[in-house]
Amino acid sequence: MSIEVDARGLSCPEPVLMTMRQLNAIPSGTIKVLVSNAAAEENVSRLAENKGWKVKTEKDGKDIILILTK
Repeated sequence: MSIEVDARGLSCPEPVLMTMRQLNAIPSGTIKVLVSNAAAEENVSRLAENKGWKVKTEKDGKDIILILTK
């Protein structure tokens, strides 16, 4: 199962809350999270890792793409 969370342009805690909803909704799979600032990248990564998800980070211009897998 693959889900995308578009949190670009949002300030924390909104990207974290949006991601948490998806992490709680599926037990495993892939979640692609799009953010646009380093604070959101760090906070979403920390949340995912604390819940046992692996995090891969990619850059696409100004956007940061977090690929969460479990």
